[in-house]
Amino acid sequence: MATTQECRAALDKLSDNLAGADSGVRSAAALDRSLSCHVTDLGITFTGRLENGRIEVVDTVQGPPPDKAQIRLAMTGDDLVAMVGGELNFAKAWASGRIRLEAGFRDLLRLRTLL
Repeated sequence: MATTQECRAALDKLSDNLAGADSGVRSAAALDRSLSCHVTDLGITFTGRLENGRIEVVDTVQGPPPDKAQIRLAMTGDDLVAMVGGELNFAKAWASGRIRLEAGFRDLLRLRTLL
């Protein structure tokens, strides 16, 4: 099972990947939205923002997200680490229910290019 530190490192790496991606991916991620990532098996939630094509983690809280973020992710720690490491395809994991992504319709349309 992935640790809290490994999950945080994976989110930092995902942020770096988004910032260094080609212009199409960067423009899709160039939203200014609140973000939460609930790591279900660890029972923690990383909260922050997606802005300027980067993920800025502001806090780590116990349990599910305390507030409803505009973009909400939920998955196991192992799936987060595997997804960021390129071993788990996000679209397939999302389609099978391993990863949950919730957002407004317009945000989902923009984020679909990341899939």
